[in-house]
Amino acid sequence: MPFRFAAVTVALGMAVAGCGGASSDAGTDEKEAGSKGTVKLAINPWVGYEANAAVLGYLLEHELGYTVDKKSLKEEISWQGFETGEVDAVVENWGHDDLKKTYIEEKKVAVDLGATGNKGVIGWYVPQWMAEKYPDITDGANLNKYADLFKTSESGGKGQLLDGDPSFVTNDAALVENLKLNYKVVYSGSEAALIKAAQQATAQKKPLLFYFYEPQWLFSKEKYARVKLPAYTAGCDADPKKIACDYPDYTLDKIVSKKFADGDSTAFKLIKNFTWTNDDQNLVSDYITNQGMTAEAAGEKWVKEHEATWKPWIPAAS
Repeated sequence: MPFRFAAVTVALGMAVAGCGGASSDAGTDEKEAGSKGTVKLAINPWVGYEANAAVLGYLLEHELGYTVDKKSLKEEISWQGFETGEVDAVVENWGHDDLKKTYIEEKKVAVDLGATGNKGVIGWYVPQWMAEKYPDITDGANLNKYADLFKTSESGGKGQLLDGDPSFVTNDAALVENLKLNYKVVYSGSEAALIKAAQQATAQKKPLLFYFYEPQWLFSKEKYARVKLPAYTAGCDADPKKIACDYPDYTLDKIVSKKFADGDSTAFKLIKNFTWTNDDQNLVSDYITNQGMTAEAAGEKWVKEHEATWKPWIPAAS
């Protein structure tokens, strides 16, 4: 899922050293006719992104003959990799006009390859049982009325709004302040912890107000009701400190390094052609999260069962 851009002082080379090491391959271009190089894919820490990379990685290796070097990186570090040569592709980007301005427009080291086909949504949710028991709770204007229901040991006497990884894109602290809500943002620490809390809230009928997003396999398993905040309008989030509107919808896209794009390899063309649906991604995410599959096995299973979807992504032989 998306991440907030923040000043990062750790060098990219140091960041990747703990996750398998950087590839010694200096470029991803095909070195000569018939030979393949290494494609360096950033892997950002949410399962939907991992699903995209699982399918693309399988096709790159088994249909096109590339070696795939997957690097587990926070999103802002991934973008730095376009400049250093450590990263060829980010295969699920959530907006980030600030990063696009820096790396695409100003530094000219990255290229936008267009939409993945996935539609991204961020919002606040409660379990369906709460929406049924308290019908007006899904109107954000009524949240203070229910703040006591959401108190926890970590929320300091206020209602708790549970977020995920602290580096996820979130306007929640500003929203709580600017909408004058008697709540405190508490971070679960990860996507997995956020999902566990949501599942427990449903199974145990525990009150929970939480930040969440789509595409996400959880929505195909359980029902959650979105809380309506003041409607998003263009520019309402221009000043991060003054945000008092809901999140926009996102058209998720793919970003690659300019060097990778200039090589015009079959790997580049495959990633450019890649497009699928939220349902496709959720299926692969479910394989990984709930069916005990590795990302590689999940990618293979989806590819073998959905040839009609991915065949058009494969570049025509030149």
